[in-house]
Amino acid sequence: MGYVRPHEGKVSGTGTFAALMRYVAMTYENRTTPPRSREERAALMEKRREEAEKALIERKKADDAFRANFERLRAERLAREAADNS
Repeated sequence: MGYVRPHEGKVSGTGTFAALMRYVAMTYENRTTPPRSREERAALMEKRREEAEKALIERKKADDAFRANFERLRAERLAREAADNS
């Protein structure tokens, strides 16, 4: 028995990618959501920029808190070591 192409007789085209032609090409008519207007896209970009700035500020605060705690613990450790050595 030879090779049988999938969907024999229902597929237009020939060659390796003939079976792929059964899929519908993406067009604006079959989108599930309508395209955004220029103003909507600008508003979305502004919102994302503001959220990114807030996230960066929160990250900086967390980094500063970590660094302060690290330095405090280091100072305590060095003080303990100095007390142990004397």
